Amino acid sequence: MTWNFLPRPARAPDPLVTLRLQIRLGELAAELRRLEEDPDVYARAHHWFAVQGAYDALLREACHLAGLPTEAAPLRADERAGAGERLREELELSSRGWSW
Repeated sequence: MTWNFLPRPARAPDPLVTLRLQIRLGELAAELRRLEEDPDVYARAHHWFAVQGAYDALLREACHLAGLPTEAAPLRADERAGAGERLREELELSSRGWSW
């Protein structure tokens, strides 16, 4: 007796999880803009690097949720994605209907 199992189609991500990621990406993008525009922020570079690292990590999580390929190496606290990779991920997500 042979069992033939059909592969399950990939389940669509939970829309509430997707919405939460989009909202958080928007908040981090707004925080980056605020830091760039305000020259009087104490430890401005430190804050900018921290927010940029969080944005990159959340962007990578959004790519995984959308089924997009990302760089194999995980992000660590002292690393950030390159500008080219960040732009590619943002454009790929935007082309799939994501907005933030």
